[in-house]
Amino acid sequence: MTVPEIIPVAHEPDYRTSTIGRFSGGQFLASITYASPDGFAMGDGWEEQQRLFVVLHTFDHDGRHRESDIWCAGTWAEQMKRPYDERSVVARAEARLADLLAGLAEREYCDIAIRPFRLTVDGVVFGLITECHAEDEDGEHDWAELYPDQLGFSAPWNGEYDT
Repeated sequence: MTVPEIIPVAHEPDYRTSTIGRFSGGQFLASITYASPDGFAMGDGWEEQQRLFVVLHTFDHDGRHRESDIWCAGTWAEQMKRPYDERSVVARAEARLADLLAGLAEREYCDIAIRPFRLTVDGVVFGLITECHAEDEDGEHDWAELYPDQLGFSAPWNGEYDT
């Protein structure tokens, strides 16, 4: 089954899609996620490459990507230096996300439906990207992957995802 033009994303409170929904300007998808630059290979110094991003993607009412606010709160190495501090990387990320969400007029958390999009910020790929296979591949199906969150959407295209 081919990837649909508009991909549903189900709202799941208290889980990976808890901060998605609609607002007066359209739809939004927000998250806090660790990511590394494209081409990163695990090895010495990985803690400096693993960065925590606060992401807010906005879409029009028809699911077209409008803009993204992507902010790096810091690295895994910084987080480990003060993991429980009110100024930790995670605490800064949570505060930034709360501010971004507060800025969305008439915000409601609910299911959304968006079109694939892609952008790269600081060497990290962000977006909902289609992954298509040739018809002759062994049982592989087409899907869409939310990067860098690593949420995969596929048939029956009901908004549920795999991690």
